[in-house]
Amino acid sequence: MSGLLHFCARALRKAASLIDPRSGQPIDISDEFVTWLCFANAGMLHRGNLHCIAHAMRNLPSAAPIFEIGAFCGLSTNLLCYYKRLQGSRNKVINCDPWEFERSGESAGPFVPNSTVRFEAYREFVRSTYLRNVEMFSHDDLPFTVEDTSDRFFEAWRRKETRKDVFGREIQLGGAISFCYVDGNHSYEFAKRDFQNCNEFLEPGGFLLFDDSAEGLGFEGVTRVAREAIATQGYGVEMKNPNYLLRKRS
Repeated sequence: MSGLLHFCARALRKAASLIDPRSGQPIDISDEFVTWLCFANAGMLHRGNLHCIAHAMRNLPSAAPIFEIGAFCGLSTNLLCYYKRLQGSRNKVINCDPWEFERSGESAGPFVPNSTVRFEAYREFVRSTYLRNVEMFSHDDLPFTVEDTSDRFFEAWRRKETRKDVFGREIQLGGAISFCYVDGNHSYEFAKRDFQNCNEFLEPGGFLLFDDSAEGLGFEGVTRVAREAIATQGYGVEMKNPNYLLRKRS
């Protein structure tokens, strides 16, 4: 499946989860800012995540950075920054994304299917949309965004490298993390690796939110990783709304 088709499938599943009575009634704390943001900022975010994010921001164990895997067009990034502001937190928001949407397996060719839009142009459009969105809605406290895969990012984090972000600012990597929002590749293999990388640096009492981890959304790999973290890695379920927000016990 192409990256583009994968994103379309995710969007449809999330929309269905909001109206399907079998999914229950997650708490939705959307306010006027969230409504206006979502009008303008493309993205695939279950509104239940907002309650999880706000809870984590209120209870961060330290001033260590907040980390996000996967940025796309910046919707979740802007919301992390928003709820951080509401709580008066000084923690840095740091994220990474390579903005790669190529088809895995067979070659997709140079164009988005059934269009004259080149994948390279699509990638640059999404990347530039991210920049505009966060510069608009989080201009007073820009996140630090590293253009790289999560695997390479964490390699640099281990080495405590100094990197330049997409806004041209230098940032010193390394150290503890207080909250991880995992929204990268949704296969089991990649989600597990993202968890292992986050777990290495997440401090005791820190939070980990797995996007699309609720049962029945169709992303069984992410659900499996969340359950394994609870069963074998010392994490407790802080809440399910409907996705898993976990807290590290030790």
